[in-house]
Amino acid sequence: MTDIILTILGVTLVVLLWIMIYDSNRFVIRNITLSDKRIRKRKRAVLLSDLHNKKYGRDNRELIETIRKQKPDMILIAGDILTARPGRTSESALQLLEALSKEFPVYYGNGNHEHRLKLYPDTYGNMAEEYAKGLKEIGIEPMVNTHVDLEDCGMVIYGAEIDKKYYKRFKTPEMTPGYLQETLGSPNAGRYTVLLAHNPEHFKAYAAWGADLVLSGHVHGGVARVPIWGKGVISPSLRLFPKYDGGVFRAERSVMVLSRGLGMHTVPLRLFNPGELWVVDFLPETSGADSVE
Repeated sequence: MTDIILTILGVTLVVLLWIMIYDSNRFVIRNITLSDKRIRKRKRAVLLSDLHNKKYGRDNRELIETIRKQKPDMILIAGDILTARPGRTSESALQLLEALSKEFPVYYGNGNHEHRLKLYPDTYGNMAEEYAKGLKEIGIEPMVNTHVDLEDCGMVIYGAEIDKKYYKRFKTPEMTPGYLQETLGSPNAGRYTVLLAHNPEHFKAYAAWGADLVLSGHVHGGVARVPIWGKGVISPSLRLFPKYDGGVFRAERSVMVLSRGLGMHTVPLRLFNPGELWVVDFLPETSGADSVE
């Protein structure tokens, strides 16, 4: 009997290891279609988040080719394209962004890793300056609490870089009333407002501020997901089975697309949780109802 149990355990561990390796080195495509009367023309965006310097194929050719096949009008980034770690290089992140920026407009919202480089120069040296210089050379300026008005299609894109105190572990600190208003200003009610906001835990505050669509990441899908139940196991704030783990969420009139990201860092694995590349289609309201695939 003991031999049978040990054999079953051994086979289970081998299977789980195989799935972990497989899921840690692949990504899937998710699609969502959103419509609104303020959107004037069809637009397609590809959402990238939490790549953390990972490469899919040599020089990220697999990722770039997949993005190209989606025929997007723009690339939207919800942060953490690189990993804040002393001595790490940003070369792979810049190579990818340079390739994408040659073909598509890129709107880059920072994550906590990009922000961290700037906050702790004693730890990360000149990594922040070198990354900013590299981005400038390829024509990308991160959207640090700024916005871009896409008047031709009736949309405006904001990039939010929130204070580090809103990334506390073990609990979600309540966002100070008026904080987003002071940080970002007031959204234009006549535009469809897209907010690149890395941390999804503050979705209700983003919705109350006036975001029609929030694009987030940060949680990595919970690292591992429970089969059948489908819940992510743990968040970066070390909360078990977080509410916002990946997928589409709604609050009042706001929608949040929470990507499970494309890479890994502190816990270098994914289990039942492949990376995600989201394709977002924006349509005038008369073009059809919202849908998710």
